[in-house]
Amino acid sequence: MTERTRLPQTGRGHDDILAEMRSFKDGDIDWQHGRAPLYVFGADAGTYEIGRAGFFEYFSENALGAGRAFPSVKRMETEVVDMALGLFNAPDGARGFMSTGGTESIILAVQACRDWNRAQRGAPRHRGNIVGAETLHPAFNKGAKLMDLDVRRAPVGPDLRMDVAAVEALIDDDTIMIVGSAPNFPYGMIDPIRELGAVAERHNLWLHVDACVGGYLAPFVRMIGRAIPDFDFGVPAVTSISADLHKFGFCPKPASTVFYRDAARAEHHMFDASVWPNGRFLTSTIVGTRPGGGVAGAWATLQYLGVDGYKRIATELMAFVDAYIAGIEATPGLHIHGAPDLSIVAYGSDSFDIFRVAELMQAKGWLPGLTQKPKGIHRMMSLLHAPVLEPYLDDMRAAVGVVRQAGPGESALKANY
Repeated sequence: MTERTRLPQTGRGHDDILAEMRSFKDGDIDWQHGRAPLYVFGADAGTYEIGRAGFFEYFSENALGAGRAFPSVKRMETEVVDMALGLFNAPDGARGFMSTGGTESIILAVQACRDWNRAQRGAPRHRGNIVGAETLHPAFNKGAKLMDLDVRRAPVGPDLRMDVAAVEALIDDDTIMIVGSAPNFPYGMIDPIRELGAVAERHNLWLHVDACVGGYLAPFVRMIGRAIPDFDFGVPAVTSISADLHKFGFCPKPASTVFYRDAARAEHHMFDASVWPNGRFLTSTIVGTRPGGGVAGAWATLQYLGVDGYKRIATELMAFVDAYIAGIEATPGLHIHGAPDLSIVAYGSDSFDIFRVAELMQAKGWLPGLTQKPKGIHRMMSLLHAPVLEPYLDDMRAAVGVVRQAGPGESALKANY
């Protein structure tokens, strides 16, 4: 049995501690040079520095106390939400909140929908269901598990897009929410939100848009003249939206947002209890304590970039994605899965095992993201990946060549590469 690590008897010096911590990173993926296909998002050095500085300016403040002890944190949180509501074409009366991540934002929206639905039905213990495509993020299942709800997933069409008719066929009297993604994570395509909106209106249902990945990229990609399907409150039936600032808002972690079309639905977002000797306990998040730095870093980043900064990043990023897709499509035997709208791209092959290519890429230091259905290599890319476009494509082409030449039973990792 491995001996447990024990608290040192005597404290250590700063330099000694930091040196050991840095040595821990020796086995980590080299994300700074674009070797990770997700987890970390980067724009440019200035954006990183202002986000980091903003975070550490509020390193000790607790956003749980924003309403009482730290009005500066409350002010920044309000302003972040206001700026985002403007980006998402929110009507007057719409409300929003910050959270610590996409999963929390999704769970909060599901909870608000459940409680609003129960109030409408007059059924305080009604067990509802959520309906979407099979590309729906697992966070909806996590929320459903916590709240004893069901999730129903419809298969996508042959083009890997959401089949709206198949989604509608899963709706019944117990359905409380339908969900579209902007974009979905597996293939990077924005679901047909306007068509889903028509379904929501026919059935009088809450329509949530999971824009955790694309929410802070899609508006600026549209501003630079690219065709982006409608996905936000500009679609009248959209009831709520989740969007992550710490993805393509390029803000420090943790920072996400969730929005509601009107105050009546937003009322069900809050946790409000007066059940103990201290009196009322009111929070807008699932967690209690959360870092004030997450709020401050987001505010600082948005102020630093502004609309023009985000448009510049969108221009550079989408030009890189175009080049990346062209490189994949120019490689014999490879094709793109679906038709990506933003910077998630998955690719595969009908003539050889793409997972063997992934093994060889991993041996070269590239952490492979994978899709299982259909089998593919998956990357969610930011500007961190742009400088290593050619090295990535070179290693990918070499790996494809090895796999194409190897016998069907030969392990790609044993081949001469």
